[in-house]
Amino acid sequence: MIITVTLNAALDVTYRVPSLRPHTTHRVTHTAERPGGKGLNVARVLATLGLRTVVTGFVGGPVGGELRERLAERAAAYDGLLTDALVPIAGTTRRTVGVVDDTTGDTTMFNEPGPTVTAREWGAFLERYRELLADERTSAVALCGSLPPGLPVGAYAELVREARSAGVFVLLDTSGEPLRRGLAARPDLIKPNAVELTGLTGFAEPARAAGDARRRGARAV
Repeated sequence: MIITVTLNAALDVTYRVPSLRPHTTHRVTHTAERPGGKGLNVARVLATLGLRTVVTGFVGGPVGGELRERLAERAAAYDGLLTDALVPIAGTTRRTVGVVDDTTGDTTMFNEPGPTVTAREWGAFLERYRELLADERTSAVALCGSLPPGLPVGAYAELVREARSAGVFVLLDTSGEPLRRGLAARPDLIKPNAVELTGLTGFAEPARAAGDARRRGARAV
């Protein structure tokens, strides 16, 4: 069983328009909604590949309710391979809105800020996270995406340490200072893109940057 953690989940909304033009009114030809955020995307792929996956993180408000409904629909399609272990919060889950220009194929994205997470809500999540790590079926955890407002910048470092203490393989996929702090906790694997890796190490050459990231704490890059 693989745990995916999405602390800043989103409801992904996609609009398709014949042509995207500033300062005009557009007629939307197609609308689609799906659970979003890096960890939820990872979980969807894992379930498609036939791997049992548990989704956790934060969810709240009407948008969060819609996200869970969409997630339940997908879980049914995956024959029980995808399990919802999201932790409810008082704030409202964010949305990401993508507008696809059918003429060019280009997508314009609008990403809302995430809800503010309280210390008590973070504590409730940690309890759920430790329970999942303690499950003897758990083989790996993927920590994915940005941190919502209210969480300490070292949140991922704490989650990496918890996984290592439980003997569970841990992947970290984030950026900026949360990645830098998380790296010091020695995750088994990090997955930065080129810009994130350069920002972390100061080196633009990938092999040199990856070597530096390993010296800083990552077992693999």
